[in-house]
Amino acid sequence: MQSTSTAERAAVWPGMLLGAAGAVAFSGKAIIVKLAYRYGVDAVTVIMYRMLFALPLFLTLSWWASRGKPALTPRDWRTLFGLGFSGYYLASFLDFAGLQYIGASLERLILYLNPTVVLGVSVLLFKARVSRRQLFALALSYLGVLVVFGGDLTVQGPHVALGAALVFGSAVSYALYLVFSGEAVKRMGALRLTGFATSIACILCIAQFFVLRPASAMLVAPEVLWLSLINATLCTFLPVLLVMMAIER
Repeated sequence: MQSTSTAERAAVWPGMLLGAAGAVAFSGKAIIVKLAYRYGVDAVTVIMYRMLFALPLFLTLSWWASRGKPALTPRDWRTLFGLGFSGYYLASFLDFAGLQYIGASLERLILYLNPTVVLGVSVLLFKARVSRRQLFALALSYLGVLVVFGGDLTVQGPHVALGAALVFGSAVSYALYLVFSGEAVKRMGALRLTGFATSIACILCIAQFFVLRPASAMLVAPEVLWLSLINATLCTFLPVLLVMMAIER
């Protein structure tokens, strides 16, 4: 009995390590975005280049994960569009917009509240019960954010409030994706769902650029292109893949 328990714990470790590696890779995104903003580009342009470089990778993932699987139904495509819009397009845009006003450290701290937002959404939509331990963790988490937020507000000014609100909106948008993706993951598989949903988000971000900006706005400093390539590969595709591999384990 004890050996079985030990074996189960040992089997969990690879998934935990993959998930931790994915979280670390994700966290580098904010630093790269802040570096790109130094070259005079805005959120719409930065997110367009990030998704432009990431799109071929996610399309390849979609194809690979769909091998030998039944074709997607119209219902599946509607689900994928909704999840892609909420989890990757809207969440990414709000996050990048918020980073124009706040530092990377506060941004990461707000996004790390995501589990608490998921819990809140579950309570509101599905009447989930909250334990005392969860309430204590919620209070402690938000108290920590308020302390950091207050310090940044004093140093950087009122724009910090706008940036924090945008990033928190990103956390809410991604929480909705997590809450509503459960059934779709069982039906389509984690990698297939992620590949298609993120590909849809990439297309939306690219289309958004051409709606809001002239084509001449694509002319950016070479450093922005290199930073966007790093963001797309090491801080977007790789962590998504690592997290999905962790979930499957």
